[in-house]
Amino acid sequence: MKSVEIISVPVTDAQRAKEFYLKMGLTLVIEAPMDKDQVWVQLKFPGGGADIALVTWFSKMPAGTLQGNTILTDSIEEDRATLSEKGITVGKTDDTPWGKFAPITDPDGNVWTLHQNN
Repeated sequence: MKSVEIISVPVTDAQRAKEFYLKMGLTLVIEAPMDKDQVWVQLKFPGGGADIALVTWFSKMPAGTLQGNTILTDSIEEDRATLSEKGITVGKTDDTPWGKFAPITDPDGNVWTLHQNN
């Protein structure tokens, strides 16, 4: 084994979620039709790491249940300003001895956390 390659993000509407994540700064890797009117939508973060796939087909993973995943940043405040200009709200920054953290919630209620090392 080498690394985590793709994180499944449970959403209700892959197209709406795709627009949100593109606005966040991710880029589209692939969008391809699947069975039963489903679409595979895979996006990547600008700095690398695991990609995300917007999924609607896991019955035990309903939309909005993704929590606790962190996105590394060099500056929470710079990202907050950039995302705010795009209409994306970043929650209150929590300054801890192990870094700064601030949540971002997607349209389905999935929560990502920006993390800036001290």
